[in-house]
Amino acid sequence: MKPSLDIADLKEMARRRVPRMFFDYADSGAWTESTYRANEEDFAKIKFRQRVLVDMTDRSLESTMIGEKVSMPVALAPTGLTGMQHADGEMLAAQAAEEFGVPFTLSTMSICSIEDVASVTKKPFWFQLYVMRDKDFVLNLIDRAKAAKCSALMLTLDLQILGQRHKDIRNGLSAPPKLTAANLANMAMRLPWCLNMLRTKRRSFGNIVGHAKGVGDLSSLSSWTAEQFDPRLSWKDVEWIKERWGGKLILKGILDPEDARLAAETGADAIIVSNHGGRQLDGAPSTITVLPEIVDAVGDRIEVHFDGGIRSGQDVLKALCLGAKGTYIGRPFLYGLGAGGKKGVRLALDIIRKELDVTLALCGKRLIADAGPDLLYKGRG
Repeated sequence: MKPSLDIADLKEMARRRVPRMFFDYADSGAWTESTYRANEEDFAKIKFRQRVLVDMTDRSLESTMIGEKVSMPVALAPTGLTGMQHADGEMLAAQAAEEFGVPFTLSTMSICSIEDVASVTKKPFWFQLYVMRDKDFVLNLIDRAKAAKCSALMLTLDLQILGQRHKDIRNGLSAPPKLTAANLANMAMRLPWCLNMLRTKRRSFGNIVGHAKGVGDLSSLSSWTAEQFDPRLSWKDVEWIKERWGGKLILKGILDPEDARLAAETGADAIIVSNHGGRQLDGAPSTITVLPEIVDAVGDRIEVHFDGGIRSGQDVLKALCLGAKGTYIGRPFLYGLGAGGKKGVRLALDIIRKELDVTLALCGKRLIADAGPDLLYKGRG
């Protein structure tokens, strides 16, 4: 693959290599996409304090997230249909994360199954759970994650109903893609992607087909997923999920201090300040603007993680300076995956690490544990 200097380079490469419907799926937000844009744009308003004549030797980005050692405080976020950005995408991304020393989180709505990812990794990965109406299926998912020795369960709280993403509707998103004239024409210009997809048997939702009642083919799967997200999900559900799981639990989708306080009372190990990448409530604030008040509200009671809008190592550092103990990248690793498979994911992580390391040093610190609000400029931006 061609040399890429930043995540934007990988994004443009992925745009050329991945069929439109799947690139747009990864790269879109709900409705007007105002929150999706704000997630990125609000990072640019935060400025660093440059410091000089300080010792920059022996730097380290090593940290921990929920007690697990990480080479830098960055994890791969759970993303649906990852295996449609590149054949066997979840398996490749999990291997890249393992080699790099950062956590990988598998989505319920993945193309490769829990068992697929477990078969190609040596270290435990994390599993993200959506709560469906079919509780037997949910219990089965939890038990499968335990059997695969996943070391954390991530419960997503902000997808009781699905936010509308116009691009997905216009593109007729499906997995595998419907063979319409428009899709065939678009895929014809992306032959490497097509050839890779022909070589794999994994082209649908691996965690669902053959596991959920009455779901054995693609037509029934489509209707099932549209009907199954549970709008009745409540804080009481966290209790039985936590009991069934019995391990480390992360709650994803917190955007309000009051919800953060309720989350802290559940006994979960961490929360993720997240607005689902701007894919749910359009018009909600960016995650970076609400992070400080959530840290103030519960940072002494529960580990606070962050996602939404990270496109560089500098963005990672800004979130850490504002109180996050760990961060997640979704679109950046998807761009890398679409651009170059496993090597592309590694490159995305390398880019993030280098930017994080250099910025930390130029702010006068050697250890990522020393990142704090004192690294941020307080004057007019």
